[in-house]
Amino acid sequence: MNGNDGGLVQRLVNATCYSSRGWRQAWQTEQSLRYEVYVLIVALPTAWLLGRGAVERTLMIGSCLQVVVVELLNSALETVVDRIGRERHELSGRAKDIGSAAVLAAIILAAIVWAILLCDQFVQ
Repeated sequence: MNGNDGGLVQRLVNATCYSSRGWRQAWQTEQSLRYEVYVLIVALPTAWLLGRGAVERTLMIGSCLQVVVVELLNSALETVVDRIGRERHELSGRAKDIGSAAVLAAIILAAIVWAILLCDQFVQ
């Protein structure tokens, strides 16, 4: 170990603390995140049972987890826009709408992945 390892460990501890705080804040304030996590909780064991091998399970779980990731990013974007100002502004609305569209795209992707993999199983 060299003298910089202590700094690295401290940065990892700090990053973990910041991430935990962000998760708690998002959980408390974002109802859509809670719904998506509830779906993820059901999807994880379902994917494990229905997926035929590691690749299918990874696609099914990863596509659902991606929805949560995009939702967290969208929530962060909305928080920054609100921090800048609560008054209505065309660009603020556009930023929020685009973030929402990203969440929708992630949900559609997850639905397509699941539909393709499950249809393939039942067709065979």
